[in-house]
Amino acid sequence: MYWMGIDIGSISTDLVLLNDKNEIEKELYLKTGSTPVKAVCDGLKILGEMYSSDEIRGVGITGSGRNLGAAVAGADVVKNEITAHARAAAELDSEIRTVIEIGGQDSKIILLENGLVTDFAMNTVCAAGTGSFLDRQAGRMGITIEELSEMACKADGYVPIAGRCAVFAESDIIHKQQAGAGEDELMAGLCRALAATYMSNVAKGKKIIPKICFQGGVAANRGMRIAFEEILGYEIIIPEHHKVMGAVGAALLAKDKECCKTKFKGFETGTLDLKLETKGCSGCSNSCQIINVKRSGQVYGCFGDSCGRFSS
Repeated sequence: MYWMGIDIGSISTDLVLLNDKNEIEKELYLKTGSTPVKAVCDGLKILGEMYSSDEIRGVGITGSGRNLGAAVAGADVVKNEITAHARAAAELDSEIRTVIEIGGQDSKIILLENGLVTDFAMNTVCAAGTGSFLDRQAGRMGITIEELSEMACKADGYVPIAGRCAVFAESDIIHKQQAGAGEDELMAGLCRALAATYMSNVAKGKKIIPKICFQGGVAANRGMRIAFEEILGYEIIIPEHHKVMGAVGAALLAKDKECCKTKFKGFETGTLDLKLETKGCSGCSNSCQIINVKRSGQVYGCFGDSCGRFSS
């Protein structure tokens, strides 16, 4: 029997299956693109080719698209990213006190004590403190994000980059290139700038206590790990499954709930042609915009209402 976790983010949609020992049986890391419904369905279809719906004991969903995911797949637990990432970190090591999480479009810091969240913060609207900052600069320079990481690790030092703003950072990089700065040192400077922006923005005013866990897709960049360790003066733990820790946490939360009967709609959902339809509700002053997930013209799932009148 397995517990499934789904994390629907702006960049990736992650699915994991946990066994009864809380070990990852299977993980998927899919691109969300502009079609999160398709990403969820694709993931369910892939898993459905290997597992039976009857083997799923519970489903937890998190991420910015969690309500959509619950309407499509069915969920026993729907939680925000802070709760999910914290649960995964606490399971990894009960002594973890600080979680650094940086994804493609957002970043967050979570402070823990005895496995419970005591404080947290998320980034502002600027992309300078997220993975897209590195992706954009790597693309502009004609290299992959993996090459950027290797170059940063080889650097003897780093060139200071004005990383408080993504636009100003790009101008500063061009200026430093024209001044003859080495490429390896520039890449190390980019990583350092992202880490420094994170510390001065997301982690501002927070007391960083070890053990420190680094999660999210950006944790794959070894240059970022070096930058954080130099700034903080502590060793950084990077989980083996750092990319899908949100989904792991969601699966653990579903297991914690111990449902008698799961609300999971089955892996066959992955083969359905589902469409989204928006309609207004004037039943009260909330004036909610209801999102219907439709199959062959019939409502398959629903979300967006504040009162639960439709989604329940």
